[in-house]
Amino acid sequence: MKILLIEDDEVIGDAVKTSLEKADYLVEWAKNGLEGEIALTDQHFEAIILDLGLPKKGGLEILKNLRSKKIKFPVLIISANENFDNKILGLDLGADDYLAKPFNLQELHARLRVVIRRNNQSSDNMIEFGPLSFDIKQRAFLIKGKELNLSKRELNLLEVFILKNNRSITKEALLEKLYGWDDEISENAIEVYIHRVRKKLKPYGIEIINRRGLGYSLSLV
Repeated sequence: MKILLIEDDEVIGDAVKTSLEKADYLVEWAKNGLEGEIALTDQHFEAIILDLGLPKKGGLEILKNLRSKKIKFPVLIISANENFDNKILGLDLGADDYLAKPFNLQELHARLRVVIRRNNQSSDNMIEFGPLSFDIKQRAFLIKGKELNLSKRELNLLEVFILKNNRSITKEALLEKLYGWDDEISENAIEVYIHRVRKKLKPYGIEIINRRGLGYSLSLV
């Protein structure tokens, strides 16, 4: 289970990261707001632990950008900011919980479990990536509530990407996943369908990117 920690305080960040890793979480630690926002563009996280008083880009701005793109990762704010208005604003912008510093690490763990569990319960049948939603039961993709027009093969391809939870997949692995489209399917055919799906996603700020040595994945532009 992968967590993004966005915290500039070295002591607090190290303590949180160490305690979560002991509890078998994978933790990516971004030490300023810009690093955190970059991590959010091409990775999937089960939850985000977000400080508000960050250098380079503030936590509230990150949260606002995240929710404006319809990204639903649960967010737990941790902050020493005692401004009550900021706490209310953070919750109104879409944070799932708020924990004031200093805090007990066990309480942090408990609150983290709650926001993850709540998010999983509310999205058992839906997977979301930015404005794109996938209805698992109906096997249909929706953009802003309207069904995305896809051929069967395009749907199969996009389903593989969204079920990968934003992890990269190689062309060879795609061929294995999609075996059965035809008696034979070539790498060139994969490229054709990737190109077609790219064209349909591009107007909505979603791209299929190819990372050298890693493979393809969905990304928000």
